Amino acid sequence: MVSSLNTLMPKKITLSVPIVPEPRAVWKSPKVIALTVVAIGLVALFFTNKGLLIAGMVNGKPIFRWELNKVLTSRFGQQTLEQMISERLIGDAATKEGVVVTPEEITAKVTEITTSLGPNASLDELLSRQGMSRTEFESQVRLQLLIRNLLGRDITVTEADINNYIATSGALLASTEPEKLREEAKQAIFDSKVGEKLQGWFEELKQKASIQRFL
Repeated sequence: MVSSLNTLMPKKITLSVPIVPEPRAVWKSPKVIALTVVAIGLVALFFTNKGLLIAGMVNGKPIFRWELNKVLTSRFGQQTLEQMISERLIGDAATKEGVVVTPEEITAKVTEITTSLGPNASLDELLSRQGMSRTEFESQVRLQLLIRNLLGRDITVTEADINNYIATSGALLASTEPEKLREEAKQAIFDSKVGEKLQGWFEELKQKASIQRFL
């Protein structure tokens, strides 16, 4: 009888109640603190550098940077890529041949170009109209000087060349003083000879290079 009663008696049930940490304990967790700092940093980065994500706003609707990049790539990507490839090839060739362009050479060339524009023209204004920054312009000047230094090493300009150029194309020269006139003529002849060599040299450079395009 006792055993029957023991069988019918309800068994003792032990409830396992999860321990919920106090709110303060959760906020003190290093992981939570780190995530909070990261979130605050991302928010601050967004508000201080909106241009990294958003290119513009139209009636409160954003034009995202990736949308702009997609359009620019589709319209100008191939042309820009080819230009970058050309610049990289020329730069690599110059490095291989030990040819350099010094900051002084760039400054001198920029000064020469600025002077040739005349006293009433501003180089910065002209660049602005063409949508080019001063840094981009100087980069192009450096590229041209690299080409001249690479291809001009075995070019010679004789006195006869200068005399003939002045006689046939003197009207194209700006200088009036005899010495400066001859120097300008020599430079024009030199640049012309570099130009004649450039196309064939660059085509050969491209053929020898390993170039992959993914656009």
